[in-house]
Amino acid sequence: MAEITIREIAKRCGVGVSTVSRAINNHSDINPETKQRIMDVIKETGYIPNNSARNLKRTDAKCIGVLVKGITNPFFTPIIETIEQEAENKGYAVVLRHVEAYENEVNVALELEKEKRLRGIIFLGGSSKQDANRLKQLNVPVIFATIGSDISDNLGRNAYSTVSVDDAVESRKMVEYLIGLGHRKIAILTEGNDEPSVVRLRYDGYCDALRKHGIELDERLVKYVDRRIYAMQNGYETTKSLIESGAEFTAIFCISDVLAVGALRALADAGIRVPEDVSVAGFDGQDIATFSIPRLTTIRQPLSDISEETMRLIFDLIEEKRGHKHLIFPGELIEAESTRKI
Repeated sequence: MAEITIREIAKRCGVGVSTVSRAINNHSDINPETKQRIMDVIKETGYIPNNSARNLKRTDAKCIGVLVKGITNPFFTPIIETIEQEAENKGYAVVLRHVEAYENEVNVALELEKEKRLRGIIFLGGSSKQDANRLKQLNVPVIFATIGSDISDNLGRNAYSTVSVDDAVESRKMVEYLIGLGHRKIAILTEGNDEPSVVRLRYDGYCDALRKHGIELDERLVKYVDRRIYAMQNGYETTKSLIESGAEFTAIFCISDVLAVGALRALADAGIRVPEDVSVAGFDGQDIATFSIPRLTTIRQPLSDISEETMRLIFDLIEEKRGHKHLIFPGELIEAESTRKI
């Protein structure tokens, strides 16, 4: 029988080689169920990790660093899977690093570049504004994926690449859709954070839509979630707080589908019907939006386009086939069961 390899383990588990490597090395940034499945297959096949090969891989010059801020958000899962698969196809390893909410992702990238022999860096999530001096210290191609295009006010746009939707435009599109249904008392679930970010852009889009249609911003309808807990529970608790505040609203716009699903549960527990009493809309177009009850109206981001173009671009930059690009993909408003006219 041929010797079992790490690639064979990855194939059997339906994951990338780097995911198997993280499971073997007991990294924290891996889904527990995925890790258990990998370890079960390793036990079943009798695969013995080659420590020498693993150590060699850690210093391999063909590595791409991926820094994820908000790794608990399932939105990033399909993007990471595509990155891992495309990297493997090119013979590259992926060094995945979870960035905590209190950490600056560029500072983390600088440390990671010192530790690993990286050929490129991809940022997923995080701040939409970065310090030019810190960015200049990175000596490899940098791409900000799912993040706005104006990353630094003091650094030329030929110093980095961006691949994303226009979050302010897409957010405005959703709020204008709700206004078109007759809603004027539209609450928003967002983050209480003045730091430039994707979330801030979505909040700005919400404010722009209200202003455009002559609707005064009601601060009682702006509800802030805990920025370190991007989860359905957070959406549930924040919506519960909104209900208990006594503020009148006919619609809720959530800056992510994860929060919107939590909002649906809180409304149901309070005896508020969706969409008969209150309409609910999300953002991102995650799979969970299709399977929630009712199905969620949302802005779908073209994740396949974003992740595939990110990988094409990073390899072209590494191989010096082209310069930096700033690509903006349109989102798609998916009208479903959670919204209706009033």
